[in-house]
Amino acid sequence: MELPWLGEHCSERTCKQLDFLPLKCDACGEVFCKDHIRYDDHKCSSAYKKNVQVPVCPLCNTPIPVQKGEIPDIVVGAHMDKDCKYNPAQQKQKIFTNKCTKPGCRRKEMMKVLCEQCGGSFCIKHRHPLDHACRGSSQPISKA
Repeated sequence: MELPWLGEHCSERTCKQLDFLPLKCDACGEVFCKDHIRYDDHKCSSAYKKNVQVPVCPLCNTPIPVQKGEIPDIVVGAHMDKDCKYNPAQQKQKIFTNKCTKPGCRRKEMMKVLCEQCGGSFCIKHRHPLDHACRGSSQPISKA
């Protein structure tokens, strides 16, 4: 070693490599080599300060705002204890609730399919005025 005063040693306990271009961690402020600069590589205890992701409640799927310096796990846990609007019954709500109003049809749709002329709610098969014998306005149903 001809120039021992140049560079710094990696702060990782298992490495201690002398690096001539050391990198400083922006979260904890320690110096690392290129192999240990990532938060996960040196198990940075201050990484949560730089984490810009917004955690989501696993129960109600609501994004939880986290202030700088707060630990996301604690904030989400507090939300689950106090403000969470999780409803287990909501998981089993029926999706197909819009029943077709054509006599004899028992189909249901996720979204309302309204006829522009009579205002009735129909299934995809009976959505056109000719398919449900529409008695809405007296305007011609088709141009044909």
